[in-house]
Parts: sequence; structure tokens; C-alpha cells
Amino acid sequence: MFILDKEKNRINKVKCCTFSDLKFREREHLQEWLENTPTAFGEDDELLFIQKEFDGFDDTRERLDLLAIDKQGDLVIIENKLDDSGRDVTWQVLKYASYCSSLSKQQIKDIYQSYLDKKGNSENAESNISDFLDAEDFKEIQLNKTQRIILVSGNYRKEVTSTVLWLLQKYNLKIQCFKATPFSFGEQIFLNIE
Repeated sequence: MFILDKEKNRINKVKCCTFSDLKFREREHLQEWLENTPTAFGEDDELLFIQKEFDGFDDTRERLDLLAIDKQGDLVIIENKLDDSGRDVTWQVLKYASYCSSLSKQQIKDIYQSYLDKKGNSENAESNISDFLDAEDFKEIQLNKTQRIILVSGNYRKEVTSTVLWLLQKYNLKIQCFKATPFSFGEQIFLNIE
């Protein structure tokens, strides 16, 4: 990748980096960037983030990175890794999706209200969800008919990509892998998500 210098009519190389090289961390940086940029995944319509570091699963202390709702009212489970996906991330997100599959509309509303309250936001979860889904009344909304999975990492291992493709092609599971790559040019840092 290059930056175009229009004045000098030249191009300057942008350096591909790792998150580790730049001292970025998963929770403090990548998770925050994604949470605060609901269109980062190239969605036609943004996601509505309803919780981060969600640990409300019975009988387990596991915690998923980001939980969102898409424009169809489906839950979106988002798991972030920095420079390497590891080999077990697919198993991890499948567990989270299974845990989330039983969440009721009331539980989802309560999870989101808790998220808003923690942020010091005086908004109402029920109203926000209704507005996001272009519904006049929260009672008419269907939530969590199915779940989607989004993985974000700087690099994916073969164990992950092979499993994701199999789940996508054989079982039509809604699962996506996004590669997040940081670049630097002088003091400027760029992030490419594809």
C-alpha cells in the first residue's frame, strides 16, 4: 500500500505492521475501535452493539468480546484476536453462539439496558432497539431467530479457515472472518479491515 503525495507527484510506501509491533491490545484498542465504529465490517446497515465482555452465561465464566444485533434482529457474536487467531477460536465462538441462542427478547433487552447504564447513558434499550429495527412497537419485534458469528484477527490459521469454510458451505452457518491489518506511515497509523 502506498500514500499518494499529490504535490510531489510521488507515492510513499506504507509499512505493514502487527498489533504487537505497535503495542496495541485486544480489549483496550481493537475492541474499542470496533464497538465505536458499527460500520467497520462493511455492513450496509450498521450493527447495534448491546454488550461487551459479556459473561452472562449460566454455569460458565466465559466471556465473549462483543455482542450486537443486526438489522434482521439476529444476535451477532464477535470474537477478536490480535495478530493470530489461534487454532481454537472457531470452537470458542460456536460455544458463545450456542449460549446466546437461548437468550429471550427480554434478556436481550436487559443485557442492552445494562450496557447503556454502564456507559452512563440515559437511553432506553427498548426504544433504541425499536428505532434500530424500524419498528413502531417493541412488542412486535422478533429477536434472536438465529445467530451470526464474526471473527476478527490479524492472521488466521489453517485450522480456523478450514473449519469456517466447512461450516459456511456445508451447514450454511452465518460466519465471517475479517482480517484486521495495521499500517504505519511516519506517525500515522491506518487500519484495514477486509
